[in-house]
Amino acid sequence: MSDLSSLTATQLVAGYAAGDFSPVEVTRATLEQAERVQPHVNAFVRIDHDEAMAQAGDSAERWRRGEPLGLTDGVPTTVKDILLLRGKPTLRGSWSSSTDGPWEEDAPSVARLREHGAVFLGKTTTPEFGWKGVTDSPRHGVTRNPYDPSRTAGGSSGGGTAAVALGAGPLSLGTDAGGSVRIPAAFCGIFALKPTYGRVPIYPASAFGTLAHVGPMTPDAADAALLMDVICGPDSRDWSQLPPPTGSFRAALAGGVRGLRVAYSPSFGGQVDVDPAVAAGVRRAVERLAELGAVVEESDPGFADPIEAFHSLWFAGAARVTEYFSEEQREKMDQGLREVSEDGAARAALDYLAAVDVRMALGKAMGRFHDTYDLLVTPTTPGTAFEAGLEVPAGSGYRRWTEWTPFTYPFNMTQQPAASVPCGLDGDGLPMGVQLVAARHRDDLVLRAAHALYEAGAAELPAPALRGATPAGS
Repeated sequence: MSDLSSLTATQLVAGYAAGDFSPVEVTRATLEQAERVQPHVNAFVRIDHDEAMAQAGDSAERWRRGEPLGLTDGVPTTVKDILLLRGKPTLRGSWSSSTDGPWEEDAPSVARLREHGAVFLGKTTTPEFGWKGVTDSPRHGVTRNPYDPSRTAGGSSGGGTAAVALGAGPLSLGTDAGGSVRIPAAFCGIFALKPTYGRVPIYPASAFGTLAHVGPMTPDAADAALLMDVICGPDSRDWSQLPPPTGSFRAALAGGVRGLRVAYSPSFGGQVDVDPAVAAGVRRAVERLAELGAVVEESDPGFADPIEAFHSLWFAGAARVTEYFSEEQREKMDQGLREVSEDGAARAALDYLAAVDVRMALGKAMGRFHDTYDLLVTPTTPGTAFEAGLEVPAGSGYRRWTEWTPFTYPFNMTQQPAASVPCGLDGDGLPMGVQLVAARHRDDLVLRAAHALYEAGAAELPAPALRGATPAGS
């Protein structure tokens, strides 16, 4: 049964329908895998054995009757510990969060999954309030990379990406306000999509405002499309949600890339120093898109790095989320979060509004850019995973995580859909990612192009050795 943990959600649903195996068998195998890898990578805040098995039993009975609840009935799923999961505490990686209940609500995306019969394995790790591009927190410690546990899994949705990479559930919900599903997906060798803002309803509203998106982290683009067909359902608690999609994301996968106009920007016009291995991996992916019929042209979006404007928006969010902390709570905070929240609190309202102006100009520029190009292709990150427990690579001279993530956060500012697709391993055996970006509301194009890369074999990686690891100390 151990092989069941390596199947995608799409394969699982097909297997349930055919009677090849049951949700009980799959959930048991996936829970065993989660326990096996947890001591090595620390992907989970909690693993809910009894509840998951009870949900799997209910699902098995529905499948036996030929009456599944929905698209993900019986599929093992994990939830980042930023999002509400009914009946379970949401601690957000912080000692300031109380375990007291009653925890009566699901986040909208969680609620839609529950309606479709998903099996919830547990909650995955995040840095404190999801504030940075790696995953470690004062409350839950360091989350490590499946390909090399001495390296970071990335963040802030690092627990979910590590779980998916190691077979501890094929579907994982994450959040992304500056790269937080795409960065760890690139580092851990899986697929992740940051949808158009508002496409997936979010509640409660993020302290980081309209930078924050909810998105899928999955083994491939087909599973992400399946998950999107579930979690994009409307929810009246989100005043900023978009209307429901008019069609199925799964159905849109089949279009291929022939004739798509693709802009390839290897370094944002020389602004970013990209590791040679990453640059080569991204170029190979771009060449494969061209072989599949895309019309590829090397072209840059032409904007200057908006890092200072992003900092004004981001640090203000950090200040807001920690505004009423006591001094005792502040002493227990992640030191970096304390620093950026103090920075945010010291900035003026006019600084924030000036950043909004930069954001609007950036959005206009990218809107015009996509009048010419259907897709923009860049590296997801300039390099691969670095030492675990650090905010920035050792010896880089950087101070904040934003300095090594210049390809991701601009597209939170513009609210565009953007995905990370694996594009090989570097010389140290660490995954690399290529980023696909489309105009707002064209999530279907991002998924379609990513699926084409998977179908062509351009996104496949060898499984991490930890996938078959034995528990620590056994």
